Amino acid sequence: MTTESIAQHPDALRERLQSMWAAVAPAWGANAEYLDTRGAAMTARMLELADPKPGDRVLELACGPGSVGLQVAELVGPGGEVVLSDVVPEMTAIAEDRTAHLSNVRTRVLDLEEIDEPDTAYDVVLCRDGLMLVPDPARAAHEIRRVLRPGGRAAAAVWGPRERNPWLGLVFDAVSEQLGTSMPPPGLPHPFALEDRDRFMAALSGSGLTDVSVVEVEVPYSAGSSDEWWERSSSLAGQIAQKLASLPEPAAQGLRERARVAAAPYETPEGLVLPGVALVAFGRR
Repeated sequence: MTTESIAQHPDALRERLQSMWAAVAPAWGANAEYLDTRGAAMTARMLELADPKPGDRVLELACGPGSVGLQVAELVGPGGEVVLSDVVPEMTAIAEDRTAHLSNVRTRVLDLEEIDEPDTAYDVVLCRDGLMLVPDPARAAHEIRRVLRPGGRAAAAVWGPRERNPWLGLVFDAVSEQLGTSMPPPGLPHPFALEDRDRFMAALSGSGLTDVSVVEVEVPYSAGSSDEWWERSSSLAGQIAQKLASLPEPAAQGLRERARVAAAPYETPEGLVLPGVALVAFGRR
């Protein structure tokens, strides 16, 4: 079944996406501390907007290694609870290992588009880098609103326009040019699927959330070298990692060289520094 045909079959698409993210989960685990640091500005703005308080019950969706939940646990204190969830069990296992020392944190395997939790169960729902990676972001937003208590707060972050995120855009460009194929593949959710501010806001507002706002957060990418940037970024990108694993070495080497050339304008005396921008949204039930 081709990528285009899979995109026409929702169940097959979701199965493929889960398999893809499960395959790269080890790389996410190995880079967990890096991901904490990389997303710190996004996390800080999300927490500023959602304002978790002592005693709150908080749900993190698409948690990956649990970067956001680790910080929330301290904010809600022993009287609160943080549930770290992901649709991929391999990801929640990483988050569970990282939060084993925290008594107010637990993990669950939950689908962002069909959250297996009761209505009005949470004071706060958080989702960093998840909404753009599901087939139906509007459906996911409805689910977020459903599990929020009246007056509950939601904050979500996605990546902004591709051209303003060369740290990942250049990776996609290099693969597209080397392999002669479109990256991200057509029909599949991808990191820039909600890059348009209006579309992002519409998905949240259409769910019934109120006071919806979207702000930009600068998220530059720093690496010691272009090789470090390439290896890390390509290993974490689900759509790319599987393609690269199957390449013969000459093609893989050609791809790395193409990426080095593309990244050269961003070299500094301190290493590679590429621009990045995220969109962080807030909404209230």
